[in-house]
Amino acid sequence: MNFLDAIILAIIEGLTEFLPISSTGHMIIASTIMGNASDEFTKLFTVAIQFGAILSVVIVYFKRFLQSFKFYTLLFVAFIPTGILGLLLKKHIDGLLENVMVVGVSLFIGGIVLLFIDRIFQKNEQEAEVPLTFKSAFIIGTIQSIAMIPGVSRSASTIIGGLSQKLSRKAAAEFSFFLAVPTMFAATLKSMYDEKEMLLQSDGKEWGLLLVGNLVAFVVAFIAIKSFISYLNRNGFKAFGYYRIALGAVLIILLLAGIPLEMAG
Repeated sequence: MNFLDAIILAIIEGLTEFLPISSTGHMIIASTIMGNASDEFTKLFTVAIQFGAILSVVIVYFKRFLQSFKFYTLLFVAFIPTGILGLLLKKHIDGLLENVMVVGVSLFIGGIVLLFIDRIFQKNEQEAEVPLTFKSAFIIGTIQSIAMIPGVSRSASTIIGGLSQKLSRKAAAEFSFFLAVPTMFAATLKSMYDEKEMLLQSDGKEWGLLLVGNLVAFVVAFIAIKSFISYLNRNGFKAFGYYRIALGAVLIILLLAGIPLEMAG
């Protein structure tokens, strides 16, 4: 991986992490086109630069993170399912990080779901906001764990989970942002711990790539978060659904036709 690759992947991470279109799926596609998807450092990089993205959440919603202790206990309860399953299934999850077909199918199916989300949960926008309970937080966290499959989208799964618990689109999206902080922070720490020998033996280039990647991801995600909430309130999820279906269909067709993705790029 060179610094141009790192910047491109970081821009993709920042743009897509909090949108319901799968940041992991997009980075797998991009790294496959670059020809370094199977590289161990690239796999670490795509996880570690999430730290920059979650830092943008803390900055944008700084005052919300100074709320009551219950705010943190809700996040902890929601984090439990993904935390446990992530530890148990990490090797299997890592094995999927090079599988573009899984990404394509997940994007396509998820896109179909998003086409109907606004209609299914339209009452949420008309009724009074329902306070989040520990049970609701756990359910949202359980639904989030589905996003360990590349292409599903952590943002999409947690937002849908929030809507299923009668949150408004805005409240569901914001809780998705908040839940990203412990979820992605834990994933980053686990990945860096697993690859500690590679990082300790680094001549410094890898650390430089991680620093640049996190800085770029932070700036781009900071802008994307504010834009997403505004767009979501006005337009809902349908456009994201069409985008996912189109991208997923293209990937599936190319792969079934035997066309190498590097050539497609």
